[in-house]
Amino acid sequence: MNLRHLTLHQLRLYNSLGKHLSYTRAAEELHLSQPAVSIQIKRLEESVGLPLLEHLGKRIFLTGAGKELYRAANDIFDRLNALNEDMIGMELGNNGPLRVGAITTAKYFMPHLLGTFMKDYPGIVPTLTITNKSKVIDRLEENMDDLVIMGSAPENLKLEATYFMNNPLVVVAPPDHPLAGKKNIPLERIAEERFISRESGSGTRAAREQLFANHGLEAKTYMELGSGEAIKQAVMAGLGISVLSLHNLRLELDAGIISELDVQHFPLMRKWYAVHPKGKKLSNTSRRFLDFLLKEGEQIWREVQDEKFKFNHKPH
Repeated sequence: MNLRHLTLHQLRLYNSLGKHLSYTRAAEELHLSQPAVSIQIKRLEESVGLPLLEHLGKRIFLTGAGKELYRAANDIFDRLNALNEDMIGMELGNNGPLRVGAITTAKYFMPHLLGTFMKDYPGIVPTLTITNKSKVIDRLEENMDDLVIMGSAPENLKLEATYFMNNPLVVVAPPDHPLAGKKNIPLERIAEERFISRESGSGTRAAREQLFANHGLEAKTYMELGSGEAIKQAVMAGLGISVLSLHNLRLELDAGIISELDVQHFPLMRKWYAVHPKGKKLSNTSRRFLDFLLKEGEQIWREVQDEKFKFNHKPH
C-alpha cells in the first residue's frame, strides 16, 4: 500500500464513481471517456493495494476499504472547497488572519479601532499583541505581525512606516500642584520639576528629552516606572509630574484627578505609524486594515473619546 502516490485527479474520479456507482455517469460528470475512468480507478486500486469496488451482476458496490476511501475523499474535497472560499475571501480582503502588534501606549485606542473594523469584516480573525517597544522591535525583526503600531520606527531596520494618526504629548501634574491653572508656563520653569518617566528607550521620554535639549535644558528623570498606568498613579500621588500621551488621559482629565499643565511648546505633537518590514508582501486583509487606519482611524478614535466624555458626564 502506498497512498503517497494518490493524485487529486484519481480521487476526484473515485469520488464521482462512489457518488454515482456508475462508470458512465462518472465519465459524463467529468467529461471523460468511460475507459479513461476505468484505467484511473484500476491504478488507484493498485496504489491502495486493496479492492475498492465489487461488481455484482451489472451493479457496482464499494468494498469496506472503498467506503473508507470515499469518506476520506469527501473530506478532502470539502476542505478544498472551504479553502477555496477562504482564499477568495483573503484575495478580496474580507476574511483570513490579521496579526497586529502594538507598543504599550497603543492599548488605549487599538482595541477600539480594531473592533470598529471587525464590525464591517466579521470574517477576519484578528490577533492583537500589545507589548513594550523592545519586544515590538523583536517582533518586527522576526516578521511576526502583518502590521506594527508604534510612535517611531527604529532607524537601524529597513521598514516602511505609514502615518495614520497624531499623538499629542502633554505635561500632567496632580490637581493641587502649584502650577495647575497657570498659563503659558515657561519650559525653563517646568525643567525644575521632578519628572516621572518610562524606561530609557521609550518614545515619549525621548521626545521630551529632545525638546528640552533643543532649548538647552535638561529634564532630569526623578523616577522610572514600567507603564503609563503606574506613571499616572505616581502623578496622582504627588510624586512628580510627567509627559504622557493625551490619548491615555481622557478619563483622568475628565474626572479631575489629573491636571494638564499649560506649558510652552506643548502639546508636543508626535505621530502614530503602521509599520512593516520593507519588501514585505502585505495580504489583502492587512492592506484593507491599513487603508481603514489611514482613512478613518483618527476620526473613529475622536468619536470614541467623545462618547466616553458624554458617558462620564451623564447624571447617574
